Amino acid sequence: MAEARIGIIGGSGLYKMDALKDVEEMQVQTPFGSPSDALILGTLEGTKVAFLARHGRNHTLLPSELPFQANIYAMKQLGVEYLISASAVGSLKEEAKPLDMVVPDQFIDRTKNRASTFFGEGIVAHIAFAEPICKNLAVVVADAIASLNLPDVTLHRGGTYVCMEGPAFSTKAESHLYRSWDATVIGMTNLPEAKLAREAEIAYATLALVTDYDCWHPDHDSVTVEMVISNLQRNAVNAQKVIQETVRRLSANPPQSDAHSALKYAILTRLEVAPAATKEKLKLLLKKYL
Repeated sequence: MAEARIGIIGGSGLYKMDALKDVEEMQVQTPFGSPSDALILGTLEGTKVAFLARHGRNHTLLPSELPFQANIYAMKQLGVEYLISASAVGSLKEEAKPLDMVVPDQFIDRTKNRASTFFGEGIVAHIAFAEPICKNLAVVVADAIASLNLPDVTLHRGGTYVCMEGPAFSTKAESHLYRSWDATVIGMTNLPEAKLAREAEIAYATLALVTDYDCWHPDHDSVTVEMVISNLQRNAVNAQKVIQETVRRLSANPPQSDAHSALKYAILTRLEVAPAATKEKLKLLLKKYL
């Protein structure tokens, strides 16, 4: 199968990458079903990358409906080692303004019933997840943002992303609660991706694109759908520039990542006695440990 060391997942507003050249669509099947859409293979800054529209190119999938396992497994099948995930978010802090970019380093999980592990069915693994984002990849993303001097964009290095279930947005009480936890942004998608990427030994970082203040903000009632859509579109343009620069830096100097050996001490089941069907299903993840 075609190889791309760098993967990109595009969130709300980012359904394609205009700068991609030599584009090829690939329908990828995984043991966990089909991904959200065809994967788009192409070159960016002369480097082969794999792009996936998280919600489908026509935005047809709710956050709760996303095939997270298939999305990450498909990236692994294509040889992805570094995954940049762009995501529209609401801000929980005054200083993180609409159009700003946050490169979070922590997550709080408020999802329910999301598939966020590849394991089970006779094989048990517990990954370390104290640091859910690859620090070294996050530095590359943040440095790329800083180097571009984008108008109206302030970079926030670090911060906590609350991942909620959705599809409804927060109540005011919830929004104030998350602010009391010192969280920075709120979204609906990235935490399951981060867990699965770690299990797949892929370095993962989030590019969080602020569209609006969450409902805690006194001015929130004046936020219109048009305003959010406009911010989504401007974020998408900025995100493409950031991703392009990140890919250029990554291909020139790919960083070390602890994620690349995340399963080394995580698998508790003796694989020689594990069910053959499960070993077959997970062979892409397990092959270096079998």
